[in-house]
Amino acid sequence: MLYFWHLKVIFLFIDGVGMGRPSSENPLNAEVCPTLRRLLARHAKPIDACLGVAGIPQSATGQATMFTGVNCAEAVGRHCEGFPGQELRQIVSRDNLFLELKKRGRRVKFADAYLVESPSELADRRFKSVTTVMALTVPETVSTVADLVDDRALLQDLTRETIQDRYPDIPVIPPSRAAEHLFRLARANDLTLYEFFQTDVSGHSMDYARACAVLRTYDRFLAALVRYVEAADMTLVITSDHGNIEALGERGHTRNPVPFIAYGPKERFLRDRVASLVDVTPALLAAFDAA
Repeated sequence: MLYFWHLKVIFLFIDGVGMGRPSSENPLNAEVCPTLRRLLARHAKPIDACLGVAGIPQSATGQATMFTGVNCAEAVGRHCEGFPGQELRQIVSRDNLFLELKKRGRRVKFADAYLVESPSELADRRFKSVTTVMALTVPETVSTVADLVDDRALLQDLTRETIQDRYPDIPVIPPSRAAEHLFRLARANDLTLYEFFQTDVSGHSMDYARACAVLRTYDRFLAALVRYVEAADMTLVITSDHGNIEALGERGHTRNPVPFIAYGPKERFLRDRVASLVDVTPALLAAFDAA
């Protein structure tokens, strides 16, 4: 076994995945995604995504809460969808998981490649996701198209199929190869974050076959990644911002709890400290402080 003598965390943020009841409209089953189902059964706990605020949980406030430890839905008085507005951007820019780890001398990487030449191109974008706002506070975490070409970053769809019309010279890869690329990044950093939002997109489509295809791709990636994590004694964390894909018969998001999966050396430490999205960043910081 290859052992690292200090904490290494791979943080998988998988958008729009809640913990719902088994049904014909829930593709989160062992036939579709056996690795994810096994992790859910053995290494997960349901956590709250509603944050004590009326209404349906949404992406902007859920993600901002997850990556800051601030109850952002409560702070702005409602659940905010899509891209964060000015108030949420200020909260994220002021303090977040990346900034706090940098203060602690930890190396952090955002593994998702932006189709830009340099991080400065992102700054002027009118619409930025929460993860983009966070990454820009520590610009060295940003991955560009050059990183993708050199296999030092992942695309948001894992396989690169969605950019073939624009970048035909960047080859399509299998999900297992994407796992290898992520593992190499994780070996060089203390915390490596990868965001996958095709689950939320397919959930909104309400198309069961499409959702199954997305989950099968992700599960092949996850199966390979788990083997790397086990061999290297890393800690794997997986969570979501709100429910969606687990209830394809419902239009929009759900109020279901979301899973918090921790697998590896710090799994019990982390699971014991997380009850809602508010607790994710504080628990991760505590794990690094205790390492």
